[in-house]
Amino acid sequence: MSNQNVHNAGFTSSGIKGGSTASSIMSHEAKAAGGGVRSGGPTSTLQGMGAKGSTHSSGFTASGISSGSQASQMMSQEARSHGGGIPRGGTTSTVQSI
Repeated sequence: MSNQNVHNAGFTSSGIKGGSTASSIMSHEAKAAGGGVRSGGPTSTLQGMGAKGSTHSSGFTASGISSGSQASQMMSQEARSHGGGIPRGGTTSTVQSI
């Protein structure tokens, strides 16, 4: 995943860009959670990366998730909390797709 992809999606150092993919993700996540965006979810994870301008060491790559990385820990934790699978629209799948 590149910094440019995260920025182009609308996750920037000055916040989420209105009308962007980022704002759509945030809206969808907030509706599903009853009005709020949870810490550690797709929106907060990607916004944190966009604000720092640093995605390269996270472990989300074009060829998949790097073993032993922050991304692999995130995926493992999400799989455990969902009975062994990664849900569509979850943090790992959303971040990996971007």
